[in-house]
Amino acid sequence: MIRLLLADVSAALGLLTRLPVGWLPQHDGAAGFARSVWAYPLVGFGVGAAGGAVLAGGLALGLPPGAAALWSLAATLLLSGGLHEDGLADTADGFGGGRGRERKLAIMRDSRIGSYGVLALVLALGLRAALLPSLAPGLPAAAAACGAAAALGRGAILPLLRWLPAARPDGLAAGLARPPGAALLAGGALALLPAWALLPNPMALAATLAAGGALLLLGWLAHRQIGGQTGDVLGAAVVVVDVVALTVLASMGA
Repeated sequence: MIRLLLADVSAALGLLTRLPVGWLPQHDGAAGFARSVWAYPLVGFGVGAAGGAVLAGGLALGLPPGAAALWSLAATLLLSGGLHEDGLADTADGFGGGRGRERKLAIMRDSRIGSYGVLALVLALGLRAALLPSLAPGLPAAAAACGAAAALGRGAILPLLRWLPAARPDGLAAGLARPPGAALLAGGALALLPAWALLPNPMALAATLAAGGALLLLGWLAHRQIGGQTGDVLGAAVVVVDVVALTVLASMGA
């Protein structure tokens, strides 16, 4: 059992970060890969908490708040490889620039970035950079807030896998298929746990509700635009929910 759980964590780390995982147990087939979704919020919390630690460390060293926020962003992007931001840009280009489902999907698969993608990235990164200095100072508070928002963001992947069919027969989302119900329930609990365990209840409730609303809106939009979800849509959900949760927490003084 321990080996299987470690293999799940390894699969999640290998997909969502650039960290080396060859020293951990590995899954052999697609079933294990799909089951590993429960660990996505766990990985997200680690990435977010690391960013919060860099933010707190920068402020403690006397860096200007904006510079500390940018170093925090750099740390999280280095850990994740910009995977989710890439998905956000591709989704914005496809949804904004394509006419018809097939054309939208073709644009999303194109490695080139368009104006909608650039605007989406600028807004997402700009909002993060502006919000991070507004979080409560100090290592525990910053790590808790950033970690909770990131866990909610990675947890957003799970409902989309459950609710929406894969929009194309190949690619990341199709490979994940529909994960087992137990993995989805465990992942959902882990997505909520950091906020409810580390933050005051009013903040946790507000962040959870805002994240859920953003997720529902994006899921509806994906269904309307392309009839389902893709790996890019999943990445966009991570960024959108993360930023929405950070917005709520920063406004409430987390």
